[in-house]
Amino acid sequence: MLTATTKGIKVSVETFYNPLHSRPSEQRYVFTYRITIENTSDFTVQLLKRHWTIIDAGGNRRDVHGDGVVGVQPLIAQGESHQYVSYANMDTDIGKMYGTYLMERHIDGEQFEVKIPEFRLIAPFKMN
Repeated sequence: MLTATTKGIKVSVETFYNPLHSRPSEQRYVFTYRITIENTSDFTVQLLKRHWTIIDAGGNRRDVHGDGVVGVQPLIAQGESHQYVSYANMDTDIGKMYGTYLMERHIDGEQFEVKIPEFRLIAPFKMN
């Protein structure tokens, strides 16, 4: 598990290859990732937006922007966490992702970016 902490917001990432939805013969590789966002700061925060950069082994880059995560903009109180699972499709069996969340402190509306650590997406058969 990879982690990064920004202003008391700890982001942890776990990744999994999804063989049931992947089609290597068609150059379609699906990876699932689980994100845990822990609020160790002194304030309640809300996740407003996300920005992902996805790069495959061919050097192709996609930037994904959007509101919240998987349809929600979670409010995370001090000492609490929010976890979600999502996925990424790629044309290659190796790649990487990284990004940021835009957070807002509930008490005063101050906005700040939280780093999502860079993580590798590798089909397990590439490890042999």
